[in-house]
Amino acid sequence: MTCVLGTKERGYGHAIVAGVERYPLKITKNMGKKRVAKRSKVKPFIKVINYNHVMPTRYGLELETLKSAVTLDSFKEPSQREEAKKAIKKLFEERYNSGKNKWFFTKLRF
Repeated sequence: MTCVLGTKERGYGHAIVAGVERYPLKITKNMGKKRVAKRSKVKPFIKVINYNHVMPTRYGLELETLKSAVTLDSFKEPSQREEAKKAIKKLFEERYNSGKNKWFFTKLRF
């Protein structure tokens, strides 16, 4: 999450948020490598959100490389946005496959 106080286009304080749109599917030990690789895919999203609409929780994931991949300039053109999403997808999948932060890749149950 990158924080910005205000710009010419958006006069309000806002944050650039990256998250998981589609979570990885459940994996069992009798699945093959090909099927595990297919079920381990993550679909990310990036959004600009007003501070008034952000609900603070104790859940967050700080990745320094994520901040360099997603900037306010990546929202100017659709091609730049797609490139940013691809970079985020790669980072999230590496994080998931390494086994770190398993809680981040589970769907929230309300």
